[in-house]
Amino acid sequence: MTRINEHGQPIGHALDFLGPWPRPDGRALQGQYCRLEKTHDTHAQGLFQAFSLDASGKNWTYLPTNPVGDGAAFHDWFQATCFGDDPFFYTILNDKGAPVGLASFLRINTRDGSIEVGWISMSPLMQRSRISTEAMFLMMAHAFDDLGMRRYEWKCDALNAPSRAAATRLGFTFEGIFRQCTHYKGRNRDTAWFSILDSEWPDRKARFQAHLAPSNFASDGTQIRPLNPQHPA
Repeated sequence: MTRINEHGQPIGHALDFLGPWPRPDGRALQGQYCRLEKTHDTHAQGLFQAFSLDASGKNWTYLPTNPVGDGAAFHDWFQATCFGDDPFFYTILNDKGAPVGLASFLRINTRDGSIEVGWISMSPLMQRSRISTEAMFLMMAHAFDDLGMRRYEWKCDALNAPSRAAATRLGFTFEGIFRQCTHYKGRNRDTAWFSILDSEWPDRKARFQAHLAPSNFASDGTQIRPLNPQHPA
């Protein structure tokens, strides 16, 4: 709520906590359909096999690199990329414990209480499934419920229509486009920004919990009620 100070000027609402906010601590994030674990060297082979199911390579078009060539090259990329503090990577495991994807926290801002989810790499084994939705929910819940973050961000290439649609479906609010924000793979990237705020989280959390309930899925696995009725895909 906007306030008015002693000079008659509008100012932002007061905060109960001024930080610093904690960083992700690497705890496992357990759901009904998947489990997220801090990336470990033992995940490399399973991830390579899962990502290799995308023979076209189109799943990596909008990511900075395309590491799926041969197993040795992937392992080198995995070691060089997925074990730092920011980005802070998780491996997504299915209900049998097999690696099926990657995602990370990044731009971890402990001063202001904001964190971004990114490097979302979903193999064909988890695309358009309960796993993909629940993995994003588990990371969001960790950011808000465990770390107490004020702001949760999603950013993508403005030309990446599937990512923009996914952000909207998951409950993010579109904030605008940063033109010529960065470049990668020898090309420009205008970046679309999305966010969820801590004040919005209780509503989003309730939606996720209702959507992910086993009773919301028919016997063939199809959803009965979409997560976001305005974006039912």
